[in-house]
Amino acid sequence: MRLRQLQPIDYDAIISVLNRWWGGRHVSDMLPKLFFNHFHPTSWVIEAKNRPIAFLVGFISPGEPEESYIHFVGIHPEYRRQGLGRRLYQAFFQTASDHGCRRVRCLTSPINKRSIAFHRSLGFQLVPSQTVEEDLPIHKDYDGPGRDRVLFVKEL
Repeated sequence: MRLRQLQPIDYDAIISVLNRWWGGRHVSDMLPKLFFNHFHPTSWVIEAKNRPIAFLVGFISPGEPEESYIHFVGIHPEYRRQGLGRRLYQAFFQTASDHGCRRVRCLTSPINKRSIAFHRSLGFQLVPSQTVEEDLPIHKDYDGPGRDRVLFVKEL
């Protein structure tokens, strides 16, 4: 398995499998090609047999230059729980640090308990909210009506 920077040419290979990786959930709309075209210098892919099996799309915040943001991470179901996510995040942490960032932000859905546990295991802190459900700060309607999110921050 080889870790390398994501490239715009990776878009077709990744977008064609993305919904399948999510068990048929339609998530591909959250990853338009512009992320591949504009944020590839700070994004990563792991490939095996010359095909992407995991990727992370992240960027340095234009509005907060000391912050970076992880927008989307995907791992082929057959390769999950093998440390690929951790490897991608570590590569991004180094990239963000190299660009002078002091923190990383990201989010997930409150129902994604695996993602919440994973981020916490990497040292991410939960961003407080006035709404707390099942001991989780829930940012209601964060991504639009009915799209609640759990927000994370990690100091580098």
